[in-house]
Amino acid sequence: MPRILTGIQSSGSPHLGNILGAIRPALALSNAQQEPSFFFIADLHSLTTVRNPQELKKNTLEVAATWLACGLNPQKDYFYRQSHVPEVCEFTWYLNCFTPYPMLANAHSFKDKSANLANVNAGLFIYPVLMAADILLYEAEVVPVGKDQKQHLEITRDIAGAFNRQYGDILVIPEPLINEQVMVIPGTDGRKMSKSYNNYINIFDSEKDLRKKVMSIVTDSTPVEAPKNPDTCNVFQVYKHIAPPDEVESLRQAYLAGGLGYGKAKELLYEAVLQNFQKERILYQELMQDPAQIEKTLKQGEEKAREVALKVLNRVRKAMGYY
Repeated sequence: MPRILTGIQSSGSPHLGNILGAIRPALALSNAQQEPSFFFIADLHSLTTVRNPQELKKNTLEVAATWLACGLNPQKDYFYRQSHVPEVCEFTWYLNCFTPYPMLANAHSFKDKSANLANVNAGLFIYPVLMAADILLYEAEVVPVGKDQKQHLEITRDIAGAFNRQYGDILVIPEPLINEQVMVIPGTDGRKMSKSYNNYINIFDSEKDLRKKVMSIVTDSTPVEAPKNPDTCNVFQVYKHIAPPDEVESLRQAYLAGGLGYGKAKELLYEAVLQNFQKERILYQELMQDPAQIEKTLKQGEEKAREVALKVLNRVRKAMGYY
Protein backbone atom coordinates (compact mmCIF):
# COMPACT_ATOMS: atom_id res chain seq x y z
CA MET A 1 0.00 0.00 0.00
CA PRO A 2 1.29 3.54 -0.73
CA ARG A 3 2.64 5.72 2.05
CA ILE A 4 0.36 8.72 2.68
CA LEU A 5 1.48 12.04 4.15
CA THR A 6 -0.59 15.05 5.19
CA GLY A 7 0.60 18.39 6.60
CA ILE A 8 -1.54 20.41 9.00
CA GLN A 9 -1.04 24.15 9.47
CA SER A 10 -0.75 25.20 13.12
CA SER A 11 -3.29 28.00 12.86
CA GLY A 12 -5.36 27.20 15.93
CA SER A 13 -8.24 24.83 16.49
CA PRO A 14 -9.50 23.60 13.09
CA HIS A 15 -13.08 24.67 12.32
CA LEU A 16 -16.04 22.64 11.11
CA GLY A 17 -15.08 23.12 7.45
CA ASN A 18 -11.55 21.81 8.12
CA ILE A 19 -12.87 18.78 9.98
CA LEU A 20 -15.46 17.78 7.37
CA GLY A 21 -13.39 18.68 4.31
CA ALA A 22 -9.89 17.56 5.34
CA ILE A 23 -9.47 15.83 8.71
CA ARG A 24 -12.15 13.17 8.47
CA PRO A 25 -11.31 12.26 4.83
CA ALA A 26 -7.57 12.03 5.67
CA LEU A 27 -8.18 9.78 8.66
CA ALA A 28 -10.59 7.60 6.66
CA LEU A 29 -7.89 7.20 4.00
CA SER A 30 -5.35 6.21 6.63
CA ASN A 31 -7.70 3.80 8.40
CA ALA A 32 -8.43 2.04 5.13
CA GLN A 33 -4.89 0.64 4.95
CA GLN A 34 -2.45 -1.14 7.23
CA GLU A 35 0.56 0.96 6.18
CA PRO A 36 1.09 3.82 8.67
CA SER A 37 0.43 7.34 7.45
CA PHE A 38 2.39 10.48 8.28
CA PHE A 39 0.53 13.44 9.82
CA PHE A 40 2.60 16.45 10.81
CA ILE A 41 1.89 19.87 12.28
CA ALA A 42 3.48 22.45 9.98
CA ASP A 43 4.64 24.85 12.68
CA LEU A 44 7.72 25.98 10.70
CA HIS A 45 5.44 27.09 7.85
CA SER A 46 3.44 29.09 10.40
CA LEU A 47 6.44 31.28 11.16
CA THR A 48 5.89 33.15 7.90
CA THR A 49 2.94 34.85 9.62
CA VAL A 50 2.81 33.89 13.32
CA ARG A 51 5.54 35.48 15.46
CA ASN A 52 3.97 35.31 18.91
CA PRO A 53 5.46 32.32 20.80
CA GLN A 54 2.45 31.88 23.09
CA GLU A 55 0.10 31.95 20.12
CA LEU A 56 2.22 29.42 18.25
CA LYS A 57 2.27 27.01 21.21
CA LYS A 58 -1.47 27.37 21.77
CA ASN A 59 -2.21 26.82 18.07
CA THR A 60 -0.06 23.71 17.97
CA LEU A 61 -1.74 22.29 21.07
CA GLU A 62 -5.22 22.91 19.64
CA VAL A 63 -4.39 21.34 16.29
CA ALA A 64 -2.89 18.26 17.95
CA ALA A 65 -5.90 17.89 20.27
CA THR A 66 -8.30 18.20 17.33
CA TRP A 67 -6.66 15.45 15.27
CA LEU A 68 -6.39 13.13 18.26
CA ALA A 69 -10.00 13.81 19.26
CA CYS A 70 -11.13 13.09 15.71
CA GLY A 71 -9.56 9.64 15.79
CA LEU A 72 -5.91 9.85 14.73
CA ASN A 73 -4.15 6.74 16.07
CA PRO A 74 -0.60 7.68 17.17
CA GLN A 75 0.25 4.02 17.78
CA LYS A 76 -0.32 3.20 14.11
CA ASP A 77 0.46 6.50 12.38
CA TYR A 78 3.30 9.00 12.64
CA PHE A 79 2.15 12.22 14.32
CA TYR A 80 4.77 14.90 14.88
CA ARG A 81 5.70 18.59 14.82
CA GLN A 82 7.65 19.65 11.76
CA SER A 83 9.98 21.78 13.89
CA HIS A 84 10.98 18.83 16.08
CA VAL A 85 12.52 16.92 13.18
CA PRO A 86 15.35 19.39 12.38
CA GLU A 87 16.59 17.24 9.50
CA VAL A 88 13.89 18.86 7.37
CA CYS A 89 15.76 22.19 7.54
CA GLU A 90 19.03 20.70 6.31
CA PHE A 91 17.18 18.87 3.55
CA THR A 92 15.40 22.09 2.54
CA TRP A 93 18.77 23.73 1.89
CA TYR A 94 19.84 20.89 -0.39
CA LEU A 95 16.58 21.14 -2.32
CA ASN A 96 16.89 24.93 -2.53
CA CYS A 97 19.98 24.39 -4.63
CA PHE A 98 17.94 22.44 -7.18
CA THR A 99 15.05 24.90 -7.36
CA PRO A 100 15.07 27.53 -10.14
CA TYR A 101 14.16 31.07 -9.11
CA PRO A 102 11.37 31.40 -11.76
CA MET A 103 9.66 28.30 -10.37
CA LEU A 104 9.28 29.95 -6.96
CA ALA A 105 8.44 33.34 -8.45
CA ASN A 106 5.50 31.70 -10.24
CA ALA A 107 4.26 29.82 -7.19
CA HIS A 108 0.86 31.16 -6.11
CA SER A 109 1.97 31.25 -2.44
CA PHE A 110 4.34 34.04 -3.54
CA LYS A 111 2.43 35.61 -6.45
CA ASP A 112 -0.70 36.16 -4.34
CA LYS A 113 1.30 38.49 -2.09
CA SER A 114 3.92 39.84 -4.51
CA ALA A 115 2.05 43.11 -5.11
CA ASN A 116 3.51 44.30 -1.81
CA LEU A 117 7.03 42.84 -1.68
CA ALA A 118 7.89 44.63 1.56
CA ASN A 119 5.54 42.18 3.28
CA VAL A 120 7.05 39.10 1.61
CA ASN A 121 9.74 37.35 3.65
CA ALA A 122 12.21 34.80 2.31
CA GLY A 123 10.38 32.07 4.21
CA LEU A 124 7.23 32.75 2.22
CA PHE A 125 9.22 32.73 -1.01
CA ILE A 126 10.76 29.30 -0.38
CA TYR A 127 7.57 27.91 1.20
CA PRO A 128 7.18 25.34 -1.64
CA VAL A 129 10.73 24.04 -1.07
CA LEU A 130 10.08 23.40 2.61
CA MET A 131 6.86 21.68 1.57
CA ALA A 132 8.87 19.53 -0.85
CA ALA A 133 11.29 18.62 1.95
CA ASP A 134 8.35 17.68 4.20
CA ILE A 135 7.15 15.22 1.57
CA LEU A 136 10.40 13.82 0.15
CA LEU A 137 12.09 13.32 3.53
CA TYR A 138 9.54 10.65 4.46
CA GLU A 139 9.34 8.91 1.07
CA ALA A 140 5.65 9.73 0.77
CA GLU A 141 4.08 8.10 -2.27
CA VAL A 142 0.65 9.74 -2.09
CA VAL A 143 -0.15 13.26 -0.85
CA PRO A 144 -3.82 14.25 -0.53
CA VAL A 145 -4.06 17.90 -1.62
CA GLY A 146 -6.76 20.36 -2.49
CA LYS A 147 -6.76 22.01 -5.89
CA ASP A 148 -5.09 25.09 -4.36
CA GLN A 149 -2.05 22.97 -3.38
CA LYS A 150 -1.73 21.04 -6.64
CA GLN A 151 0.89 23.47 -8.00
CA HIS A 152 3.07 23.03 -4.90
CA LEU A 153 3.03 19.27 -5.32
CA GLU A 154 4.02 19.66 -8.96
CA ILE A 155 6.97 21.77 -7.74
CA THR A 156 7.89 18.96 -5.33
CA ARG A 157 7.88 16.48 -8.20
CA ASP A 158 10.00 18.79 -10.38
CA ILE A 159 12.59 19.32 -7.63
CA ALA A 160 12.79 15.60 -6.90
CA GLY A 161 13.16 14.86 -10.61
CA ALA A 162 16.03 17.36 -10.95
CA PHE A 163 17.77 15.84 -7.91
CA ASN A 164 17.38 12.30 -9.21
CA ARG A 165 18.70 13.23 -12.65
CA GLN A 166 21.87 14.46 -10.96
CA TYR A 167 22.38 11.69 -8.38
CA GLY A 168 20.28 8.68 -9.43
CA ASP A 169 17.02 7.36 -8.03
CA ILE A 170 17.48 8.67 -4.51
CA LEU A 171 14.13 10.37 -3.85
CA VAL A 172 10.64 8.90 -4.12
CA ILE A 173 8.55 11.06 -6.44
CA PRO A 174 5.06 11.44 -4.92
CA GLU A 175 1.70 11.38 -6.64
CA PRO A 176 -1.06 13.85 -5.77
CA LEU A 177 -4.42 12.58 -4.59
CA ILE A 178 -6.92 15.28 -5.48
CA ASN A 179 -10.49 14.77 -4.36
CA GLU A 180 -12.62 16.50 -6.97
CA GLN A 181 -15.61 16.17 -4.64
CA VAL A 182 -14.05 18.05 -1.71
CA MET A 183 -16.75 19.46 0.53
CA VAL A 184 -17.04 23.22 0.50
CA ILE A 185 -18.71 24.09 3.78
CA PRO A 186 -20.35 27.53 3.82
CA GLY A 187 -19.58 29.80 6.74
CA THR A 188 -22.06 31.85 8.72
CA ASP A 189 -22.10 34.54 5.99
CA GLY A 190 -22.47 32.12 3.06
CA ARG A 191 -18.88 32.38 1.85
CA LYS A 192 -16.54 29.41 2.19
CA MET A 193 -15.93 28.80 5.89
CA SER A 194 -12.59 30.38 6.76
CA LYS A 195 -10.80 31.90 9.72
CA SER A 196 -9.74 34.79 7.49
CA TYR A 197 -13.42 35.68 6.99
CA ASN A 198 -14.23 35.07 10.67
CA ASN A 199 -17.29 33.14 9.52
CA TYR A 200 -16.35 29.76 10.96
CA ILE A 201 -18.01 27.39 13.42
CA ASN A 202 -15.76 25.90 16.09
CA ILE A 203 -17.27 22.60 17.21
CA PHE A 204 -15.23 22.75 20.43
CA ASP A 205 -16.80 26.00 21.65
CA SER A 206 -18.97 25.95 24.75
CA GLU A 207 -22.60 25.05 24.06
CA LYS A 208 -23.59 28.69 24.60
CA ASP A 209 -21.00 30.06 22.15
CA LEU A 210 -21.65 27.30 19.64
CA ARG A 211 -25.39 27.99 19.63
CA LYS A 212 -24.76 31.73 19.27
CA LYS A 213 -22.56 31.07 16.23
CA VAL A 214 -25.06 28.73 14.58
CA MET A 215 -27.92 31.17 15.19
CA SER A 216 -25.90 33.91 13.47
CA ILE A 217 -25.92 32.11 10.10
CA VAL A 218 -27.23 34.45 7.41
CA THR A 219 -30.56 33.50 5.78
CA ASP A 220 -32.98 35.24 3.44
CA SER A 221 -36.26 36.93 4.43
CA THR A 222 -38.70 34.27 3.20
CA PRO A 223 -41.72 34.17 5.58
CA VAL A 224 -42.15 31.18 7.89
CA GLU A 225 -45.24 29.89 6.10
CA ALA A 226 -43.71 30.05 2.61
CA PRO A 227 -41.82 27.14 0.95
CA LYS A 228 -38.04 27.54 0.95
CA ASN A 229 -35.23 26.29 -1.25
CA PRO A 230 -32.89 24.09 0.81
CA ASP A 231 -30.22 24.20 -1.90
CA THR A 232 -29.71 27.94 -1.47
CA CYS A 233 -29.94 28.00 2.32
CA ASN A 234 -26.68 28.23 4.26
CA VAL A 235 -28.17 26.40 7.23
CA PHE A 236 -29.26 23.39 5.19
CA GLN A 237 -25.96 23.29 3.27
CA VAL A 238 -24.12 22.71 6.55
CA TYR A 239 -26.80 20.42 8.01
CA LYS A 240 -26.68 17.99 5.07
CA HIS A 241 -23.02 17.17 5.80
CA ILE A 242 -23.66 16.42 9.47
CA ALA A 243 -27.06 14.85 10.07
CA PRO A 244 -28.08 11.26 9.15
CA PRO A 245 -29.48 10.90 5.58
CA ASP A 246 -33.07 10.29 6.72
CA GLU A 247 -33.06 13.44 8.88
CA VAL A 248 -31.51 15.44 6.03
CA GLU A 249 -34.31 14.30 3.72
CA SER A 250 -36.92 15.08 6.38
CA LEU A 251 -35.65 18.64 6.73
CA ARG A 252 -35.47 19.03 2.94
CA GLN A 253 -39.16 18.15 2.68
CA ALA A 254 -40.01 20.55 5.52
CA TYR A 255 -38.26 23.35 3.61
CA LEU A 256 -40.23 22.59 0.44
CA ALA A 257 -43.57 22.26 2.26
CA GLY A 258 -43.39 25.61 4.04
CA GLY A 259 -44.24 26.31 7.67
CA LEU A 260 -40.64 25.92 8.81
CA GLY A 261 -38.85 28.99 10.12
CA TYR A 262 -35.11 29.44 9.74
CA GLY A 263 -34.83 29.69 13.52
CA LYS A 264 -36.11 26.12 13.84
CA ALA A 265 -33.69 24.96 11.11
CA LYS A 266 -30.81 26.56 13.00
CA GLU A 267 -31.86 24.80 16.22
CA LEU A 268 -31.84 21.47 14.35
CA LEU A 269 -28.35 22.23 13.00
CA TYR A 270 -27.09 23.14 16.47
CA GLU A 271 -28.45 19.85 17.88
CA ALA A 272 -26.95 17.91 14.97
CA VAL A 273 -23.50 19.41 15.63
CA LEU A 274 -23.71 18.49 19.34
CA GLN A 275 -24.85 14.97 18.54
CA ASN A 276 -22.45 14.30 15.66
CA PHE A 277 -19.40 15.59 17.52
CA GLN A 278 -20.30 14.56 21.07
CA LYS A 279 -17.37 12.14 21.42
CA GLU A 280 -14.89 14.55 19.80
CA ARG A 281 -15.96 17.42 22.06
CA ILE A 282 -15.43 15.33 25.19
CA LEU A 283 -12.05 13.98 24.05
CA TYR A 284 -10.86 17.43 22.99
CA GLN A 285 -11.60 18.94 26.39
CA GLU A 286 -9.85 16.05 28.15
CA LEU A 287 -6.79 16.48 25.96
CA MET A 288 -6.65 20.26 26.38
CA GLN A 289 -6.73 19.78 30.15
CA ASP A 290 -3.73 17.45 29.91
CA PRO A 291 -1.19 19.16 27.61
CA ALA A 292 1.58 16.95 29.03
CA GLN A 293 -0.11 13.93 27.44
CA ILE A 294 -0.27 15.69 24.07
CA GLU A 295 3.41 16.59 24.41
CA LYS A 296 4.28 12.97 25.22
CA THR A 297 2.32 11.71 22.19
CA LEU A 298 4.02 14.20 19.86
CA LYS A 299 7.51 13.41 21.19
CA GLN A 300 6.96 9.70 20.64
CA GLY A 301 5.85 10.44 17.08
CA GLU A 302 8.85 12.70 16.52
CA GLU A 303 11.28 10.00 17.62
CA LYS A 304 9.74 7.61 15.09
CA ALA A 305 9.68 10.26 12.36
CA ARG A 306 13.35 11.15 12.89
CA GLU A 307 14.35 7.53 12.28
CA VAL A 308 12.72 7.67 8.84
CA ALA A 309 14.07 11.17 8.13
CA LEU A 310 17.66 10.25 9.03
CA LYS A 311 17.58 7.18 6.83
CA VAL A 312 16.58 9.27 3.81
CA LEU A 313 18.83 12.23 4.67
CA ASN A 314 21.90 9.98 5.10
CA ARG A 315 21.21 8.51 1.66
CA VAL A 316 20.99 12.05 0.27
CA ARG A 317 24.20 13.16 2.02
CA LYS A 318 26.09 10.15 0.69
CA ALA A 319 24.83 10.70 -2.87
CA MET A 320 25.88 14.37 -2.75
CA GLY A 321 29.35 13.66 -1.40
CA TYR A 322 28.90 14.83 2.19
CA TYR A 323 29.66 11.35 3.50
